[in-house]
Amino acid sequence: MEIYHQEDEGRLKEWPQILDKVRQEVAVTQPPAYNRFALSFSHIFAGGYSAGYYSYAWAEVLSADAYAAFEESDDVAETGRRFWKEILAVGGSRNAAESFKAFRGREPSLDALLRHSGFDNAA
Repeated sequence: MEIYHQEDEGRLKEWPQILDKVRQEVAVTQPPAYNRFALSFSHIFAGGYSAGYYSYAWAEVLSADAYAAFEESDDVAETGRRFWKEILAVGGSRNAAESFKAFRGREPSLDALLRHSGFDNAA
């Protein structure tokens, strides 16, 4: 995000240095100096994998929304029983979208994921 958040378009040419700075701050291990991973992470855009990669993001939406049911509940045990009954117990015998709707009583929502990611006040 730091790379794409540059207001000075001339600084965008410095993306390798920006990436190295961020890595020094947050990475557990440092990559070798010759590393150009940012230029080679093409598998999400090439070879038809982009739609498959989207499934990870959708799984995060479902996970956060299901977790939110427990956050919103005054009776966590009952929510757990409903989760067991509508999601876990039926497994693959019912369409996953139908199981989710049976558990939450509605279609999935992005709201919980946005809130859990710190974007709850986004306009």
